Amino acid sequence: MAIGLRSRTSWFLCLVCIIAIGILSRVVHTGFVVLDKYLGDTLYAAMVYAILRILMWGKAVAVAAMIIMIGIELFQLTMIPVHMLASEHMIVRICARLIGSEFSFLDLFAYGTGIVCIYIADSSRSNI
Repeated sequence: MAIGLRSRTSWFLCLVCIIAIGILSRVVHTGFVVLDKYLGDTLYAAMVYAILRILMWGKAVAVAAMIIMIGIELFQLTMIPVHMLASEHMIVRICARLIGSEFSFLDLFAYGTGIVCIYIADSSRSNI
């Protein structure tokens, strides 16, 4: 029981760090598109992995995270997020920004990169 609690605490701290770095990546601009655009997308996927890792364990976490990220990216094709940006309600506009409004295969690649990186770190950590 204590091991599970310690693990959840460490994943919560990891989540906080991912969110902080993700926000920083959107605020600080380097002029290098990989850092300015795709680091945030990579961290977004790592954040989803960390949230799922708090709730569950095993290899299914990486698969579930990628399914969620693909679902979010495919949802953008419906154009619903674009219409949400025009809402009079600020919370709806914020949700649209979080979801994103333009489908991109490069976003999918960034999501996959984020999930693979955090999965490797997670796997190597559990072997220690």
